[in-house]
Amino acid sequence: MNECDPNEPKQQPERAESAPQPIIEIKNLRTQFGDTVVHEDLNLTINRGEIVSLVGGSGSGKTVLLRQMLGLTRPADGTVKVFGEEINRISSDELQKLRARWGMLFQHGALFSALSVFDNVAQPLRELRVLPKSVIRDAALLKLQMAGIGPEHARKMPSDLSGGMIKRVALARALALDPDLVFLDEPTAGLDPNASESFVDLIRELRDEMKLTVVMVTHDLDTLFALSSRVAVLADKHIIAYCAPDKVVEFKHPFIETFFRGERGQRAFEALPEQQEIKKEHEQEKKQERM
Repeated sequence: MNECDPNEPKQQPERAESAPQPIIEIKNLRTQFGDTVVHEDLNLTINRGEIVSLVGGSGSGKTVLLRQMLGLTRPADGTVKVFGEEINRISSDELQKLRARWGMLFQHGALFSALSVFDNVAQPLRELRVLPKSVIRDAALLKLQMAGIGPEHARKMPSDLSGGMIKRVALARALALDPDLVFLDEPTAGLDPNASESFVDLIRELRDEMKLTVVMVTHDLDTLFALSSRVAVLADKHIIAYCAPDKVVEFKHPFIETFFRGERGQRAFEALPEQQEIKKEHEQEKKQERM
């Protein structure tokens, strides 16, 4: 049995209450643009509370798959369920209600350049058209605070912010409606190592605090190893491997060999706390052998 094979059945817990709760279920997905087939018989299940990273080479269809989860692109065949709803079969009004249950952090933040920090975060709340101004104000400031942005920055414009602050404001906006699910597109792209590490810590803290499920597209191996519960590898038009990061690196495939086992991949993998522990144990065993 190969635990990384997404098509192999997994052993289920004996107690129903401890069984995983699927948030996203994709079955037999086929994506085609003209004569180009991007996905063929793709299957993926993401459970409540997981942080799942999508990785793959250029043209593997990571962004298209993300858009299909968001209901922005329809597949040629197969089903995409989010929160139990098949999003390509529900009405536009029902889809809009469903979208209030998830947030999206775009790669470059995608803040509205003409709106202040505060107004960017308040915008999703205002679009509900049911909340009083005082509630919107308090909620927006709270989300900014949770993202590490103090009230003194609320009236600044996006052009006044550093790259790290833009990411944090964009994350605050993604969390404005208290979602159950958050999509992150290259969350640490363009950040220096210190800012990247700080942002990774923030995502982890907010996931724990808000009980979030996170779907992340990333090329950054440090981010992937630091955050991921499981990694879904896209290649050959489907998910070829889907399991914990330390198991994915052992899966035999040319893309995994190149992406995970190169010099950068080895550095990121060896920096994991559990790998550091293993290294220490080996060093202690060697010392004992010399004595």
